[in-house]
Amino acid sequence: MTKFLDAVLSVTSHLHLDDMLANFVQAAADLTGAKYAAIGVLDAAGETETFVQHGVDPVTEAVLEHPHGRGILAEIPTDGVLMLSDLTAHPRFQGFPEGHPMMRSFLGVPVRVADQVYGRLYLSEKAGGDFTDTDAENIRMLAAAAAIAVQNSRLYKAARTRERWLAVGQEITTALLSGLDVEDALALIARKVRKVADADTAVVVLPGLDDSWLIEFADGDPVGDLVGIVMPPDGRAMTVLAEKEGIIVDSFARARNLRIPEFGRYGPSLYAPLVAEGQSIGVLILLRNKHAPEFTESDLNVAESIARQAALALKLAEARQAQDLAGLVEERARIARDLHDMAIQQLFATGLQLAHARDQVPPERDELRQVLATALDGVDDSVRQIRAIVQNLRSPNENAPLLERLRRETSLARTGLGFAPSLVLEATDPVTGVPQPSDQAGDDLDARVDADLADDVVAVVREGLANAARHARASSVHVRLAVGPEDIEVVVTDDGVGLDPERTRSSGLDNLATRARRHGGEFRLGPGPDGGTSLVWTARSG
Repeated sequence: MTKFLDAVLSVTSHLHLDDMLANFVQAAADLTGAKYAAIGVLDAAGETETFVQHGVDPVTEAVLEHPHGRGILAEIPTDGVLMLSDLTAHPRFQGFPEGHPMMRSFLGVPVRVADQVYGRLYLSEKAGGDFTDTDAENIRMLAAAAAIAVQNSRLYKAARTRERWLAVGQEITTALLSGLDVEDALALIARKVRKVADADTAVVVLPGLDDSWLIEFADGDPVGDLVGIVMPPDGRAMTVLAEKEGIIVDSFARARNLRIPEFGRYGPSLYAPLVAEGQSIGVLILLRNKHAPEFTESDLNVAESIARQAALALKLAEARQAQDLAGLVEERARIARDLHDMAIQQLFATGLQLAHARDQVPPERDELRQVLATALDGVDDSVRQIRAIVQNLRSPNENAPLLERLRRETSLARTGLGFAPSLVLEATDPVTGVPQPSDQAGDDLDARVDADLADDVVAVVREGLANAARHARASSVHVRLAVGPEDIEVVVTDDGVGLDPERTRSSGLDNLATRARRHGGEFRLGPGPDGGTSLVWTARSG
């Protein structure tokens, strides 16, 4: 009895799982007099996930693969024992791999944790003969003690993991609220969460064009081929976005229908939605290499909590960044107005005075006339330089490609809407009238839309998104830009509450109508095809 109690104490005295399992197989061997002892911890598919053994020398252990839980090991009952005098005589015996020590007497028992088979313990080569019923009973009770130790180890690990997760969550939130750039913040989230979750790779999925979602950020090594991957519309990430609940995948390596081939090099994974104010703004995916331990429900619960915390902090950071940007744009506009209304006007007045003075100088005073002419040229140069400065101050982004400017408008609108609006570009070939691929249409867009019309298109999209944010109370907003051979159409639709019949303020909408008439087009605002509101603006582009 003393020997048995010592074995139980040896097993239950460790909180770290690896130490506990090593002590478990050592105690089982000592208790029964077995030369060899081992436990195979099973994963969700019943395959051996972790293998700990005693009795095999390190050199032999290094060249042998651990058993996969088939053959004799698969015959160990889920509730009972398997005792054999000669395991090689059993019909399920599949032979020993090269270099494996000879084993004959055999005792195998399941280790059950919370009514599930956690692993299989087996012993072999008992000193002095076969295993006895007493050995079997002792090992069954030792396995029960090991099950309690496993549960304690899990609780201890969960507590430590939760503590680390919370510390990382606080660090992420502090960084986001201290003024970190949004893109740097997303990279920080991926890096910190990957480390605390013991994942090999972390990716962040965000909205892209045409209602698509793609991997925008990835952390780990190597991850270069992951960035830019578009998520399948019927895949796990879309399910997580729609249901706002995370999921665990036991192993991509065993998946039969793998929609993202690059994920095939990974094993276990975890999906956590980035949810803020009831809106899904992205998905955080954690990936572990093949044969790594699976994620647990505890991992998922904490990851979802940190993802929600990070999403809220991210929205606050975006709002602050948009506010700062709006303040900067307003300040630049004020400076531009001051330069235009004061400095340029003053220079104009000075130029007129110089021109009048030059004209009053007698012809024989040619030297003085030249001085005044040079001064007048200097005034003209100054006016041109200030006009260039005013132009840059008024529109710091106007030299960017049109598609990039529109993407920027939809990105900024995310703050006011609470979600990212979609942006769809459609174009037909100006000669053949055949629809163009979206990438080719984007490349040709600036050649087909002049700078003046491009400014109006951006203004229309900005006003449409602003109206949706202020009045629509929508859950989705779509922007479509259609470029034909001779005309261009901008459509902004939402699924909100529709037009307010009592609304009378329409200065912004009148401005859109004026912009349309300037380009020989028209503007209309009315109910959407499926409810909500539809803004349609057209112009001649030829």
